[in-house]
Amino acid sequence: MKQLLAASLLLFAVSSSVLAQNTDSAKIYDPHANALEDINKAVARAAKEHKYVFLQIGGNWCKWCRYFNNLVTTNDSLHQILTGNYVVLHINYSPENRNEKVLAKLGYPQRFGFPVFVVLDAKGNRLHTQNSAYLEHGQGHDPKLVAEFLKQWSPGALDPENYKDGKR
Repeated sequence: MKQLLAASLLLFAVSSSVLAQNTDSAKIYDPHANALEDINKAVARAAKEHKYVFLQIGGNWCKWCRYFNNLVTTNDSLHQILTGNYVVLHINYSPENRNEKVLAKLGYPQRFGFPVFVVLDAKGNRLHTQNSAYLEHGQGHDPKLVAEFLKQWSPGALDPENYKDGKR
């Protein structure tokens, strides 16, 4: 019985390690994607779904980009806030494709480092550029700060109807 328990624990430890490595090395950015075309599609979808577009700009080389992506895809609360309010798109920045023309149209968000987040409204207008360093705490992104940021730039937060008659 002890051998079975020990073998089970060893299998669990090895599989957890493999899963962690897979998450860390996940390819979330496509250097070959047409960023402008993808943004236009995301904006059209956002308009239909009454959402905004959340651009996560970075690269597969960026561990903080992968950390953020892992956080918002594994934390149920953050995942619901993000997908409930935004069409999410990863924009690549790497030696293979710096997407310089697209980033110029977005106001050069790369000046803040990576990842950097850009929020577009359902018409494609840039509403906000977020330096992700302000969302970090310790060796990762703080879920409370991330949730606050996502809520503050959501369609509901910027809807004038929510501020009539002292609603907020």
